[in-house]
Amino acid sequence: MDSVSNNKDSNKTKTTAHNNTWLFVPATRLDRIAKAFDSGAEAVIVDLEDAVAQEDKAQARDALKKYYDNQNEKQGYQPIWLRINQAGSDAFLADLVLCQQMPTLAGVLLAKAEQAADIEHVHQRTGMPVIALIESAAGLYQIDSMAKATGLAAFSYGFLDLCNDLRVQVGTPAADIVANQIRYQLILTSKVHSLAPPIDTVYPDFNDEEGLCTRVQLWSQMGMSGMLCIHPKQVAVVHKALQPTDKEIQFATRVVAEYEGSGQAVFKIDGEMVDAPVIARARQLLTQWQTDG
Repeated sequence: MDSVSNNKDSNKTKTTAHNNTWLFVPATRLDRIAKAFDSGAEAVIVDLEDAVAQEDKAQARDALKKYYDNQNEKQGYQPIWLRINQAGSDAFLADLVLCQQMPTLAGVLLAKAEQAADIEHVHQRTGMPVIALIESAAGLYQIDSMAKATGLAAFSYGFLDLCNDLRVQVGTPAADIVANQIRYQLILTSKVHSLAPPIDTVYPDFNDEEGLCTRVQLWSQMGMSGMLCIHPKQVAVVHKALQPTDKEIQFATRVVAEYEGSGQAVFKIDGEMVDAPVIARARQLLTQWQTDG
């Protein structure tokens, strides 16, 4: 049991620390990888699943292996993540073989995850941390079981696929309710099983900066760790939206200073009662702000 826990903690540290932005690049456009890193994305995901037609997957794997070998020869390789195809699909085993041939990948995203055994199989075959993408009702129903899988680092989800499976109408108030329920389930399950906080789904309209900013503030306030991005221009918007306001920094600074100066466990600042949870949050905010800055 201890070895499993330690394994999970190690994977969590490797995979999601400070990774607020996870930017997809189609496996058919490997020339975009450098641009993706230049955008400021903390993690770049090469997509072998939805972004590649079935008849093009073999060619995409070959091209990615050549890219990997060339980058390693130049010593300029930046570790990428790889989204592989669903367990049981025709492409799944070939994707695993490719992962084994690229041992310095950052990790693997398993599309349409539905079983703990599939996550463990990916981890055992590749030795890499796995992020499970929840994209079906069956997968959502099994998240507690999957959370116990050896090698799992974090959850994310594909909301459009989930909506199709659950027959939820996208773009409606009902869809917003369902999305927040999914977020809550993933956040709670991840916390209970000592996983990294989950990663939010994509925001499809990459020209809607205001809407994206609102979405980022929502998931970050709920306690999620990052977001899947589909366009480089989204990266800067996400980073900006995650920055605390000057007012929040000033308040947190005063809280910590008063606590450390007075030693009081409960006190008031500007008429607001401050106790242990507020102090803890202030310290957390300042630590994150100083780290990101």
